Amino acid sequence: MFLKTFGASLGIAAIGLTLGFLYGGPTGLAVTAILAVLEVSLSFDNAVVNATVLVRMNPFWQKIFLTVGVAIAVFGMRLLFPLLIVGITAKLTPNEAIRLALEKGDAKTHGTYGYLLHQAHPAIAAFGGVFLLLIFLDFILEEREITWLSWLERPLARIGKLDQLSVVITLIALAVSAYVLAPNDKVSTVLLSGLLGMATYLVVNGLGEFFETEEEEVVETALEDGGTRPAGGGRAMALAVGKAAFFLFLYLEVLDASFSFDGVVGAFAITSDPIVIAIGLGIGAMFIRSLTVYLVRKGTLAEYVYLEHGALWAIGALSIVLLITMKYEIPEVVTGLIGVAFIGAALVSSIVRNRRMAAEDEAGGHDREPAAV
Repeated sequence: MFLKTFGASLGIAAIGLTLGFLYGGPTGLAVTAILAVLEVSLSFDNAVVNATVLVRMNPFWQKIFLTVGVAIAVFGMRLLFPLLIVGITAKLTPNEAIRLALEKGDAKTHGTYGYLLHQAHPAIAAFGGVFLLLIFLDFILEEREITWLSWLERPLARIGKLDQLSVVITLIALAVSAYVLAPNDKVSTVLLSGLLGMATYLVVNGLGEFFETEEEEVVETALEDGGTRPAGGGRAMALAVGKAAFFLFLYLEVLDASFSFDGVVGAFAITSDPIVIAIGLGIGAMFIRSLTVYLVRKGTLAEYVYLEHGALWAIGALSIVLLITMKYEIPEVVTGLIGVAFIGAALVSSIVRNRRMAAEDEAGGHDREPAAV
């Protein structure tokens, strides 16, 4: 299973490292490798979160995630998105943005590609921070049968019965970020970007839930009819699944993009060459996707039930970190370690829970043995 899942990633890594060497020589190869390793090590929480969504998709859409999704992640988010941001914020034509990107200037020098992208960071952080914060709040404010940090999650779930509380909290966080953390000349930009992030989440998540509900209703109808096909036949069933999976896929891509925003900007601390950045981060993105599929196929989330909770708490922490970075610089290593800490703690808690339940089952079996005799 390992080679089947990670084979494509290993192949892409070999091609990417070769391109890094051909493009920039030994230095290009080294920087490409460093960026790839950093992307993988700092985005493990991304893989766990992605797995919680991907597990709801069939094998076909899992393959789409590994093919089309990779193209979007590598060429869209790591190459085209920075060009688009620089072009919009600096009012450049596409050709001018590309020319500027190919000029290997210092990211701290005024007017360079890296400098302009760094100037756009408050808007990027607002969009990604709001999107991720809504994901965290919608999870933590929902009542669940299994809780991890029960002393905190259960009271929050009771408070979460207030309608649209997650939206209200997010709007407050956005307003505070815009007027306290954002540069004075970026307040309106941050507010607009944050509102766009909120609108994106509400639309994509809402459509996904709508079609998922529609799919469940079709299944229930089929069961009520004694297993016969619903009106419209098998095609209607396939269409409902396709719609639900499609919007889950869109949700997954925006989620992945929100995780990658800060990484793309932070990569300029290592190199100002956008081509090397795209190659290095692209290799890492491919491995994260393979890791996501591996977690799904191994049933890791079902076996370690607190992993999803840990990943969502990591999302909440990352959303706050993104908003804070509008004013204060936080090393990516710190951001990555926060995510690893939450997921590591959740994994340990899951292992302890599994051992405790196994011991209880074994003790219960021993207690029942004399009665059976």
